[in-house]
Amino acid sequence: MLTLDQVKSKSSKRLVGLHPFVLAAATVLIERCYVRGVPIVITQGLRTIAEQDALYAQGRTKPGSIVTNAKGGYSYHNFGLAVDFALLLPNGSSVSWDMRLDGNNNQIADWQEVVKEAKALGFEWGGDWTTFKDYPHLQITFGLTLAALRANQQPAAAKVEAAYAVIDKLQGEAEQPMTAQEKKEFEGMQLLIKAQAEGTLGLSNRITELEKAAKLPEIPKWALPACEAAKAAGLLDTTANGSYDFYRMITILDRAGVFKKGAK
Repeated sequence: MLTLDQVKSKSSKRLVGLHPFVLAAATVLIERCYVRGVPIVITQGLRTIAEQDALYAQGRTKPGSIVTNAKGGYSYHNFGLAVDFALLLPNGSSVSWDMRLDGNNNQIADWQEVVKEAKALGFEWGGDWTTFKDYPHLQITFGLTLAALRANQQPAAAKVEAAYAVIDKLQGEAEQPMTAQEKKEFEGMQLLIKAQAEGTLGLSNRITELEKAAKLPEIPKWALPACEAAKAAGLLDTTANGSYDFYRMITILDRAGVFKKGAK
């Protein structure tokens, strides 16, 4: 299984030249989808006017199928405000645009999981367009029309700041202090860890028990950072298809700094 850094590196070239916020949002999208067990690759970012014109000519004055109705200057890609994505397959090198694929086996199409995360981050999805739907396309326009962008108008600072606030809120959902009940549960987890060190009971055994409980259709957003930390610590290969108690336990351990210490 590829690490998050390996997955992110596959998109690095396509992220160059994007508007700083779109770059940040696309990076967070890659991270949040990875935690869901849905690795993605950004296949297109900034596209020059010349590149756009060449793409527009495809299927018209050049061989190939028509893939866009936008001439140069008439796509948000030309202003660094849009990205296209694809699903990264398990071999780590192939990609897929199969919108029915359920690679993490949670009975939800991976494509729709990516779209849901993207919309939460403020992206508009090309699949929602009424004509010429563009299913891999995501864009953040800050309310600017293409005519305004061609006239060199820049996104308003207030709108950019508000967009960053959305990301900050999403990323901070799991950073709340432990409740009294959670502290009590964490003390129980500490006993499990101690028992593991003494060779009488392993934390991994407890996790296995929780994984077998009633499974949720997707990882709760409040548990995403903790799940990523657990995988980075080498405790888990995947955090998909867990139960509510499983995610709660992982979050409690993460808040206590167990994964940062590399505990297993």
